[in-house]
Amino acid sequence: MIGFFRRKKPQDGPDAAQTRPSTEELAAAFPRAPGEMLPTDAPPAAAAVVDEAVSKTDAPNDDASALSEPAAAASRADEPEPADAAPAAPAGKSGWRDRLRRTSAALGLAGLFTRNPRLDDDLLDEIETALLTADVGVPATTAIIEDLRKRMKEREFADAQALLKALRADLIALITPVARPLVIDTSRKPFVVLTIGVNGVGKTTTIGKLARRFKQDGHSLMLAAGDTFRAAAVAQLQTWGERNGVPVVAQGQDADPASVAFDALQSAKSRGFDVLIADTAGRLHTQTGLMSELGKIRRVLGKIDESAPHEVLMVIDGTTGQNALSQLRQFHAAVGVTGLVVTKLDGTAKGGVVFALAREFGIPIRYAGIGERVEDLRVFDAEAFVDALLPEALGAG
Repeated sequence: MIGFFRRKKPQDGPDAAQTRPSTEELAAAFPRAPGEMLPTDAPPAAAAVVDEAVSKTDAPNDDASALSEPAAAASRADEPEPADAAPAAPAGKSGWRDRLRRTSAALGLAGLFTRNPRLDDDLLDEIETALLTADVGVPATTAIIEDLRKRMKEREFADAQALLKALRADLIALITPVARPLVIDTSRKPFVVLTIGVNGVGKTTTIGKLARRFKQDGHSLMLAAGDTFRAAAVAQLQTWGERNGVPVVAQGQDADPASVAFDALQSAKSRGFDVLIADTAGRLHTQTGLMSELGKIRRVLGKIDESAPHEVLMVIDGTTGQNALSQLRQFHAAVGVTGLVVTKLDGTAKGGVVFALAREFGIPIRYAGIGERVEDLRVFDAEAFVDALLPEALGAG
């Protein structure tokens, strides 16, 4: 045990300054599976100084050129999205149903016909249990069940099938007001999107997918690598930028995130870009100092454009369940969240938290992540989401 504490860390050695990322360390920059975290002791990636277009003429990236050939080849080979990921989900409602099978199975509404085909309080109790199991939350579940119970006593339902159709209508009504896609205001140039969230929710990957979507919609855009604390986060965003043909402004690891955002907005404004998406470091909502830093980033952006950021987009991991509520509560108090992206809905049985978020906050849900591919970042569709959770015959409407 004593020997363990005496062991020197790699960075304490005399050659620490010359240490270069290994192939494995570079590969760690781009996780292979949703939710997979980087090792906490991963070393800093090579610092990227400025955006791609500027670096070619003004400031060559010496760190990148210093990589060994095998390491550089590994960096080029790594895909921002896993090469072995499942094919993109089919378009339309079928894609949502295909990817939300776990949450649908957790609800288990299809089995209610077999277990309790009668229209009675036992059926309502089973529906209530199913909703709570899927993390819809107590307030939202209570409101839905009380509505159904009242209508059942008024003999509004002819059978259990009619009650479940009413449940579908209630669920859709709960989240329809928040199903509002992000619209780029072309009068704001650039339109600044600040992305925030706790560690590991997939902010950087979401930014890469948004960049592809915005570019396909005809917008010119720039990315700001403001996640300067996580090992290799800057390199990860730059790889997304390369593959999307989008310039990335960066200052390397441990740089001041507010400074990165300030430089990026200045550059995007002077060069006439339509959109600027700024990444930020993941932080727990309980870390007061880091939460205050988000406020600093917002104030710095406001020095160049009083209305910036025009969208504060919080990325929420759908697997976190009810903890997502406390996360959003704190982030909203710190910077004023204007839109949500709920990711990893394909890998959880707790996707019902979407209803809880909608009921408590009413903040627009812009996008939902239902898979690993770029195409699997979908504009949030209330009907498609609800129908994916219900028995197929009922979900058809």
